[in-house]
Amino acid sequence: MCGIVGILGEGPVAPQIVDALRRLEYRGYDSAGIATLEGGRLARRRAQGKLRNLELKLDESPLRGAIGIGHTRWATHGRPTENNAHPHANRRLAVVHNGIIENFRELRDELKAKGHGFATETDTEVVAHLVGDAIEAGRRPAEAVASALPRLKGAFALAFLFNGEKDLLIGACQGAPLAIGHGEGEMYLGSDALALAPFTDAITYLEDGDWALVRRRSVEFRRVSGELIKRQKQRSQAGALLVDRGNHRHFMAKEMHEQPEVVGRTLAHYLDMAAGEVRLPFALPKNIGKLSRLTLVACGTAYYAGLIGKYWFERFAQLAVDIDVASEFRYRDVPMQAGGLTIAVSQSGETADTLACLRHARRHGQRVLSILNVATSTMARESDIVAPTLAGPEIGVASTKAFTCQLAVLACLAMAMGRARGVLDPQREAELVSQLIAVPGLMAEALKREHAIELLARDLAKSRDVLYLGRGTSFPLALEGALKLKELSYIHAEGYAAGELKHGPIALIDEALPVIVIAPSDPVREKTASNMQEVAARGGRIILIGEAGAAQEAQVETMATIAMPDMGAEFAAIPYAVPAQLIAYHTAVFMGKDVDQPRNLAKSVTVE
Repeated sequence: MCGIVGILGEGPVAPQIVDALRRLEYRGYDSAGIATLEGGRLARRRAQGKLRNLELKLDESPLRGAIGIGHTRWATHGRPTENNAHPHANRRLAVVHNGIIENFRELRDELKAKGHGFATETDTEVVAHLVGDAIEAGRRPAEAVASALPRLKGAFALAFLFNGEKDLLIGACQGAPLAIGHGEGEMYLGSDALALAPFTDAITYLEDGDWALVRRRSVEFRRVSGELIKRQKQRSQAGALLVDRGNHRHFMAKEMHEQPEVVGRTLAHYLDMAAGEVRLPFALPKNIGKLSRLTLVACGTAYYAGLIGKYWFERFAQLAVDIDVASEFRYRDVPMQAGGLTIAVSQSGETADTLACLRHARRHGQRVLSILNVATSTMARESDIVAPTLAGPEIGVASTKAFTCQLAVLACLAMAMGRARGVLDPQREAELVSQLIAVPGLMAEALKREHAIELLARDLAKSRDVLYLGRGTSFPLALEGALKLKELSYIHAEGYAAGELKHGPIALIDEALPVIVIAPSDPVREKTASNMQEVAARGGRIILIGEAGAAQEAQVETMATIAMPDMGAEFAAIPYAVPAQLIAYHTAVFMGKDVDQPRNLAKSVTVE
């Protein structure tokens, strides 16, 4: 979840490192720091909070070295203080780290017994001491790193800077991404290509168990075993991506308004709109017709996308779906049939728990299809099939456009599997494709409700608790709406299947509780209407998201009604996601919260 940058430059690299770290702010962080060589000696500047605090320190006390490493930290071990901020250093080296060293306590005790003193609460400091100990014993930096890496357990990406070594950075990764950028007389390390885009579009991705000795005019790749290897250089498209807010106040606002465009782009990748057919850009497994079960794993918002997809796979393809959050699934000892299919969903393609599930499925003989927004990610490289979402870079920590693009891909996959299994006939497929084609326009219409939602949010901001209700595909959307409100505004919110209201949540309802009901015109809307009547009878303040006339049809008075355009029922979850996102966004903005980087959250969750 942290950001790592390293540069071997020709002039002062600190300003470049800060700029590169700024491109990684979307991952979330709570402190930042830089280390360079000043006259061949290590020097550091670190600061708690945002990069601006680090820049102020650099203004007061500049770093002018031509080689350096930088880091934005999201705290896992130890509080988000300046002392715990990276880089961690001793008199031999400095190191930055993304991930978790699982056996750091064991290593720390061993090093303490040898006389090492520890100054921080972090797991990372043990790496600096372990490598430094080997250098003290007479080993060269590369030899010291080679001796330390096999002893580290966990998921990590590391970058090392050594005292007195003006032309050497060492990077290593295991379970967390790291890329090498190639320049003319300059070289770069970064957590992803986006950080390095201002400097180069020539990128080499390290694979798990790789480490690299990087010099200004060369790079050498090795395995943990010491074997010398080659890794392919490729061209990154990250440099072409405009990562700015445009005319919007926040990245999240920009990304919500991009949804009609990016969902349309994604659908165009999977549909032959003229023929009214799904045309996948890849072949489905040949045994798709014989499968009795589909496994689906994801985390957070991607998990809620998968829950909605479950309805579609079962409805359109008559294919039972076993879905779980990845962090639970990997420890459940789930029976997995060899030759089966697992679908993994992740925005970043680096989500640690989902990646672990992918590898678990592969070990059990499953084919893996991953729905991803980053085509060069670790999950993409390790999947049998990659189904890309074409959302573009999503900078806001709370996912919006990546979520709706995931839904678009899941819908197309469910239809394609239905056709391949002989369940979905051409006429029904054409009807469904027609509904999907209408989705981007419906999302644009939904965005026109923003002003009314902004006014509503001012009342919602006064609430301590909010309840979301929905049925069918609106139930997972209720979970997602509640998650968004929690993430952004820090108001406690819960999503429930509306039919579960009488099984407990109804006890919460009083005149102070807003109840957001997601009620498209689908086969279960009458059932949802009866649940709204139950809420109204107990004085609950109903906020209805539904088509015009839905409140009158349900015979209830509402605190507010967000009138959605008429639409087909099957894919209503995609345009109905828009008001759910806008409610959370405007409530948080009115409360003065940092919507792009909510507290304690990170964009790419690369630790368990």
